[in-house]
Amino acid sequence: MEKLFPIEQVLSPEGELKKEIDSVISGEKAVAMYKWMVINRIFDRKSVTLQRQGRIGTYAPFEGQEAAQVGSALALQENDWLFPTYRDHAAMMTYGQSMTQVLLYWKGRIEGCVPPEDKHILPPYVPIATQIPHAAGAAWASRMKGEDAAALVYFGDGATSEGDFHEGLNFASVYDAPVVFFCQNNGYAISVPVTKQMKSKTIAQKALAYDIEGVRVDGNDVFAVYMATREALERARKGEGPTLIEAVTYRYGAHTTADDPRKYREQEKEEKLRREKYDPVDRLKRYLVAQGVWDDQKEAALIKEAEEKVQKAVQEMETFRPASVADMFEHIFAEKTWNIEQQQREAVSMEEKPEERELA
Repeated sequence: MEKLFPIEQVLSPEGELKKEIDSVISGEKAVAMYKWMVINRIFDRKSVTLQRQGRIGTYAPFEGQEAAQVGSALALQENDWLFPTYRDHAAMMTYGQSMTQVLLYWKGRIEGCVPPEDKHILPPYVPIATQIPHAAGAAWASRMKGEDAAALVYFGDGATSEGDFHEGLNFASVYDAPVVFFCQNNGYAISVPVTKQMKSKTIAQKALAYDIEGVRVDGNDVFAVYMATREALERARKGEGPTLIEAVTYRYGAHTTADDPRKYREQEKEEKLRREKYDPVDRLKRYLVAQGVWDDQKEAALIKEAEEKVQKAVQEMETFRPASVADMFEHIFAEKTWNIEQQQREAVSMEEKPEERELA
């Protein structure tokens, strides 16, 4: 199966082109990709620090997966749909969600789930794979309404072991829904490696069961990711059916800030190897420097700009009061049922009188 689904690569780890890109990726587009990847990496590192300081809640870092998220999100058109997981903030921000909103989500504020008015960005999904049938359904509904739109849904390797994954792919296959299933195979479903999750040699081969397109790309190659996703979205909009993309990548850090990856992998050894040989940001930088369009001065200016943007978002986030436990009872039904109203009143009462909560 690995021969049937080879890993497609456009930009080598050394930053050298293996395929022609001029007709698809301009020099301006390549620089934009790099800027997004750097900004998102700085945001991610800052977010981990904020969690350690107790300024936001548990956080899911994505460092190492920037190319997979930025490259795929940049392939979307204005009216497309994006279905993210709890780790896909880079994709969300690249497509239009503000940094402040992403930080508010991790602070527990409901505003973090609200996209810009002109964007179809769903709130991050925490339950594994539940977004996959939702994306298939939204894509099908969009087609039924005559819209020229497609859906891009993200998930990890562990999600492909869930029933929702298979139901979503089967539904999309039967109805030729314009949806692209984008799996970021970072090697681990929390602590469980792919080899213990499945006997399938690849995730892309799972497309065969549903007679849809299956593609396997180097997830650390932003050019390969962008080109594969762009092509899949174009096929979807033409009515040529869904595609399953497996982006082979690696997350440097923990599953979340509540996890310790040293317990299930050789953390320092693996991370050192991956950073030195396969880092997605460094790979693109090598290419841009070789093309003569990037230098130390531009790099310093970009880092300064990114740090200022992140700091501004943090300041905006911290103007909001901490979330109230009462917020969880909002937006469940159009009109609250009596028992939800009762539970909300009790929650507010306990929040206002913490001594009663301690006695309880």
